[in-house]
Amino acid sequence: MRPALSALLLIAAVSLSACSTGRARFPSTASNLELSRVVLYRNGVGYFERQGEVDGDVLRLRVRKDQVNDLLKSLTVVERTGGRAVSVSMPLDPQTWANAALATLAPGRGSLAEVLDTLRGTQVSLTTASSTVSGRILMVEQVDMMPPTPSLRRGAPETEPVTDHKVTLLDGDEMRVVLLSKVKGITLRDGDLAMQFHRSLDATAGEGMFQQVEVAIRLVGRSAHDLLVSYVAPAPMWKPTYRVVLPEQGKGKALLQGWAVVDNTSGEDWRDVRLALTSGAPIAFRYDLHTPRDVDRTDLTETGVSKRARVAVGETSYERQATPSQVPSEMDAEEGWDGDEEVAMGAVADARTIGGGKGGGSAPAGGMLARPKAAPPPSPAMRKADAPLAEPAPDTSVDFESLYRSTQASARAVAVSGLTRFDLSDEVTIPDGSSTMVAIVNQSVEAEETFLFRPGGAGSGYEANPYRVVRFRNTTPFVLEPGPIAIYAGGSFVGEGLSEAVGTGTSATIPFAVESGIMVSSSTERSGEEMRLLRIVRGVLEVESFARTSTTWTVRSQTKNDGFTVLIRHPKSGWNYELVDRPQGTEDLQGAYLIPIAVPQGKREAERKVVEQTPSKMQLSIWDTRSVQLLDTLMLSGSISAADRTRLQPIVTLRQDIGRIDTQIDGLRRQRDDLDQRASETRRSLEAIKKDAAAGALRAKLNKRLDEFTSEGDRIGREIVELQSKRLEKKIELEDLLQDFDFRPSPSAGR
Repeated sequence: MRPALSALLLIAAVSLSACSTGRARFPSTASNLELSRVVLYRNGVGYFERQGEVDGDVLRLRVRKDQVNDLLKSLTVVERTGGRAVSVSMPLDPQTWANAALATLAPGRGSLAEVLDTLRGTQVSLTTASSTVSGRILMVEQVDMMPPTPSLRRGAPETEPVTDHKVTLLDGDEMRVVLLSKVKGITLRDGDLAMQFHRSLDATAGEGMFQQVEVAIRLVGRSAHDLLVSYVAPAPMWKPTYRVVLPEQGKGKALLQGWAVVDNTSGEDWRDVRLALTSGAPIAFRYDLHTPRDVDRTDLTETGVSKRARVAVGETSYERQATPSQVPSEMDAEEGWDGDEEVAMGAVADARTIGGGKGGGSAPAGGMLARPKAAPPPSPAMRKADAPLAEPAPDTSVDFESLYRSTQASARAVAVSGLTRFDLSDEVTIPDGSSTMVAIVNQSVEAEETFLFRPGGAGSGYEANPYRVVRFRNTTPFVLEPGPIAIYAGGSFVGEGLSEAVGTGTSATIPFAVESGIMVSSSTERSGEEMRLLRIVRGVLEVESFARTSTTWTVRSQTKNDGFTVLIRHPKSGWNYELVDRPQGTEDLQGAYLIPIAVPQGKREAERKVVEQTPSKMQLSIWDTRSVQLLDTLMLSGSISAADRTRLQPIVTLRQDIGRIDTQIDGLRRQRDDLDQRASETRRSLEAIKKDAAAGALRAKLNKRLDEFTSEGDRIGREIVELQSKRLEKKIELEDLLQDFDFRPSPSAGR
């Protein structure tokens, strides 16, 4: 060990405190060092610091058994004169803390056979219906046995074997076997083991959960030590609550106040401690460092014992004489190694008692549990309250000024590893078993009162009505944790809402009431795909297609005509939809937009159309029939330049000519198919009357018609061949033009 750290001897021992027969509530941690600082988090833990002088060479801490693992994870001892911190490790007694047999008694685990097999070597007495057998447990084996009286009836189902266990006891030089199913009672001859079973059952039932483990840390080097001890232990999360006083005109300076509700369930009074509250989402978890864990290893004993050399017949080589083998030299190798930005807020803490103290703690005078060192002077309103009744008291309505003066926050914001910590400037006292409200925010912010409509309305019976909301920007240096917010306006309470976490510099919208005088409705239309040409490269068209959704929001007022704005929480139509024309003042939310609809003064109705579309890209060949429409649309667009139109015109003309030829060929083929069908029907008719001598005139007529069909079909065939030849010429011409053709229209072209 380095000399600078020799002030602390890193030897710690753990021992059980005296067992209590009742369920006495022990403190989380007890020591002769004074508790000086508490930092509470919102993840179920607290950070505690104790400091003071220790006479002698032993520092003793007592921690509840249910919290010893958190202590082991975080315990740090600092010799304040040297300023060095040492993490303390504690060797444990496996016999006391981790008996394998007791582990099988955990709730929902273990069986009688498993417990007996774990107790091999223990002296027991097994009582059966006929006798009692004593000895040391040698082994417990599972056996499958057939029932003693199997059914002999013809057709009866076969009897399945029954699982049982054989317990083998060693008594002197005699081994006795007893079926576990025959055992009626078991007596443990080891009193210490029986006591451990009782303690395990007490812990399983909750008894002893709050008993304490003593941690003894031996100190060397001096007779007295000035120490700072810190650790983490479970603690209830602190709970925020807020108040917003709206401005008189509905927009402007508003008062934002915040309190933290702190619960002390540690089992000891917090007297004159420095209190801090941390917001954010730090990670905290449980991890068993207290129970020793053995790791099963492979037993390779037999691999060395069972080695046998096999006899082999030697062979002789006559080609050349073998050279003697070289003996490797011995080598001895030895390896080793040597080895926060702070913002001040207020001056005095304001606190209020919620629960009474217990456990020997007494509340300070006046019920102030988290009290400042020096109380603020009484306000004028308080002094007037003591005047005679004949003199009327001044107006003490709940407004901005009166509430601001009545609450004086004493906290400063400190950024710590991405978290925000509220450090109270004055020491507080919180007796055990009580809750206290501590003022942490008392500041003016920019705010406004407006309306917010969510799809589905404001609840059952208010499906078409918006909320009244307050919107404010958190200009304080604090992160506002999720919690209730009470809203005041006009000197009284007007509603309340629930806030999510509001970061510094971000805005919050808090619904606090329903506005039944305003109705909101909507209608939605979905249009087909719209296509736009992006590029033409060697006869391949890159195309962007759009699926469009249009929603029309309508706001109607039954009573208001003084001009107002309703914020519409418009859900996105899909993850890949975007606004076509973004309305002015639109804000982005998670999966939605916040779109304002302003109703002008003197009117009671307004509407806004919100258009969303989803783009997707694809490629089309220039021979695709849809390419003709795309090229025609592009040529008719007024946004295409004259130079681009000149470049594109020959290609469009050829593609249109080929398209017309394809249409003609398609029509001629349909005519030819119709002629072929009619000619086939005529041939069948001739076949039917070929042996009828009286049908000569009809036969001649049908033969003439068949000749006409054949002649017309030949003509159509020749015309198709001519058109195909003409199409081939134009196709070759178009392909030559497209060989090195690369065209990009302007972004607005083709719309």
